[in-house]
Amino acid sequence: MPAQGQVAQSSALFLRIEPDSRAAGMGNTGVAVADNANTMFWNPSGLAFQQDTQVGVTHANWLPEFNANLFYEYLVGSYHVDGVGTFGGNVQYLNLGETEVRNNEAVVLDVVSSYQLAASTSYGVKVTERLGLGTSLRFIHSKLAAPPGGDGENGKASTFATDISALYRSAPFTLGGADATFSAGLNIANLGGTLDFDKNSRDKDPIPANLRFGPALTIDFDEFNSLTVTTDFNKSLVSVDRKTIIENGDTTQVQVGNSGFEALFDSWGTARGQVGPDNESTSLSLAQQFTVGTGLEYWYSDLFALRSGYYYEHPDNGDRQFLTFGAGLRYNIVGVDISYLYTAENESPLANTLRFSLLFEFQ
Repeated sequence: MPAQGQVAQSSALFLRIEPDSRAAGMGNTGVAVADNANTMFWNPSGLAFQQDTQVGVTHANWLPEFNANLFYEYLVGSYHVDGVGTFGGNVQYLNLGETEVRNNEAVVLDVVSSYQLAASTSYGVKVTERLGLGTSLRFIHSKLAAPPGGDGENGKASTFATDISALYRSAPFTLGGADATFSAGLNIANLGGTLDFDKNSRDKDPIPANLRFGPALTIDFDEFNSLTVTTDFNKSLVSVDRKTIIENGDTTQVQVGNSGFEALFDSWGTARGQVGPDNESTSLSLAQQFTVGTGLEYWYSDLFALRSGYYYEHPDNGDRQFLTFGAGLRYNIVGVDISYLYTAENESPLANTLRFSLLFEFQ
């Protein structure tokens, strides 16, 4: 049975927003870099290799081309416990602005503020000197504008999710006369339940479970100059099946969104892509369902960084294609990062997206 496992068929898509400017400047890559508190989004097992206390915050005006005053906030922190591992927590918040609720006569009945929120706790621990494992537990709450008089539908829904991850880091080795390290990461994110916005409906909205994996290579040319090359591969693990329900002799076809655990097994194979003007959807091969991000990061003396990257998504699977640029500064305990997203099409809602991040590190 073909799976229909694309991102657009899930809810709470804010969970896919990349929260930190550093990784966003490298083409949205981070699963194998994973070396600060923001690793909780990319790969919680990266906490296993961290021993400093860190606190960070990110702000972004979201979808600026819409001029809708949407914004995204992210707060993160981590703390190491000797002999136990490293713990972390974060909060994601997406403000969706205000919506006017009108009746059939276009009379304004109410003005509703909408938002989406997720709070997570994470843990990472080394199982060997080179391998770390990690996990996260996440509470997700969505408050959207409900239709007037909607019986059983108030626009609110909540659920829980978890992440399962691993990270390998090699010992330093020589590459072309320079010191180098290789790492590889894997994260299966947002495995969990569904969001139930309408208590009287059998329809459930799955959250955007995601498979992310990839490598990173860091080359230290000398004591001042280093370069990291990294790539992330992503696949949505959300699927939607149609199930037959029989009640009182009547047969009904109901669309039921699968949770991330079920989608681990039924989101593979041919999938449904973009829906065209004739209301017919395209068919995506397994390879076309993957998105790819690749990036570069250059550091001078661990004080100043320049970054760039490219992100690709198949045209029938969302068609997000853009370049990213970024820079970073580190001084004493303070780190500042900025990223910019450039699209060839000015009409893209992601065009000109800026992210600003602060990270404080206490040894």
